[in-house]
Amino acid sequence: MEDKLDRLIEILLKERGESAPDLDGIEKRRLFRALVNTRMPKPASEEFLQMQDEYLQEEIRSKGVTDLSSLSPIKPDIYLWKGDITTLKCDAIVNAANSQMLGCFCPNHGCIDNAIHTFAGVQLRCECYDLMTKQGYEEPVGKAKITCAYNLPCKYVLHTVGPIVYGELTQKYEQDLESCYQSCLALADEKGIASIAFCCISTGEFHFPNERASQIAIRTVEEYKERTHSKVKVIFNVFKEYDYEIYARLLKANN
Repeated sequence: MEDKLDRLIEILLKERGESAPDLDGIEKRRLFRALVNTRMPKPASEEFLQMQDEYLQEEIRSKGVTDLSSLSPIKPDIYLWKGDITTLKCDAIVNAANSQMLGCFCPNHGCIDNAIHTFAGVQLRCECYDLMTKQGYEEPVGKAKITCAYNLPCKYVLHTVGPIVYGELTQKYEQDLESCYQSCLALADEKGIASIAFCCISTGEFHFPNERASQIAIRTVEEYKERTHSKVKVIFNVFKEYDYEIYARLLKANN
């Protein structure tokens, strides 16, 4: 895999008119991710795509893939799972996108948008670019779009733009976050998606309070399923222990 990584870096640097520096394994992986993060949406050669796909799939396998079938629901059709969403095998995962819908361009940034685009591959940014070009305007808050997942173990990625909280948490922010979950669920049902994993939309970089965001997420999912009789399996995916404890407490309280 090191030979593939070297060649991938070489191709990406050549696009920029640069030559490859002498780096160790960890530094090479960081450089590859940074180059992918900052690459504009444009076609890539068959050689690059084949090597990229093989490299990313091996990287995901090495992290360990979790299949939804191995998890137990915390209540009917609702799951809580702590882990890296790019390693979850289910029908669809939800990406907390920005309004440009092109992924995070900050090299090696820790947001979920960066991780999903990195491990899906450069094809994802290109598909998002095509969608946004046809749309002709930035993605509104609270809506949802669907793309292929490419090298991720899931089948699809649903992209939604959550509200960015400035100052006091208002009713409008809460309604916008609720719309994110409703839009994703409705799109999942429309496309026949059997299982969907939600990240903690709008928390972290978008400053939505974790506790309130969790309350809105759970309530919206439960009300949607009750209202529509949807059979979609919902996974609440968290990465931090703090969020896991919030979701576990709220879900058990609602049993």
